[in-house]
Amino acid sequence: MHATPTPWYTHRWPWLLMLGPATVLAGGGYVAWLAAGHPDALVVDDYYKQGKAINQDLRRDRAATALGLSLRAEYDPRAGTLAGRLAGQAAPFTLYLAHPTLPRRDLRVFVNPAPDGSFSVALPDLERTHWQVVVEGALRDWRLAKGWDGARALEIVADAD
Repeated sequence: MHATPTPWYTHRWPWLLMLGPATVLAGGGYVAWLAAGHPDALVVDDYYKQGKAINQDLRRDRAATALGLSLRAEYDPRAGTLAGRLAGQAAPFTLYLAHPTLPRRDLRVFVNPAPDGSFSVALPDLERTHWQVVVEGALRDWRLAKGWDGARALEIVADAD
C-alpha cells in the first residue's frame, strides 16, 4: 500500500511560493519598460545659459509693465478655443503654453489680435494640469508670464516691482 508520489507541479504550494518572485519580475520588467520609454525631461543641460536668460526675461517683464499690458482670456473646452483681450497693445503676439513635465505637449500659437486687442485662437483639448503660460511680443521685446490650471479664466497683469 504504497502511494506513488505525485510530481511537484501537481501541488499548489510550489506555485503559490513562486507567485511572489514572478510578480516581482513582472513588475520590474514593467518599471524598466516605463523608464526606457518615458525619459525624464526635467533636467536642464546648461544651467549657466539658463541663468543668463533669466536676466533677459526680467527686462522683458519690465518692458511689459512699462507698456501697461494685461491679458484676460477664457478657455472653452467644448469649443476648443481660448478667447480674450490683450489690453495695452493690438500688435501680434505669441502665446506659449508649457506643459510641466512633457515638452512634447507644449503649445505655441501665433496670435494676430483685432484692433481692439481681442482675439480667439483654437486650442486642442488641454490636459488638466498646471500650465506655464508665456505671452510675448512678436519681436520678443516684452513678456507676460503666469501659471494656469487650464480650468478657470486666465488673467495676467504686468506687475510693477
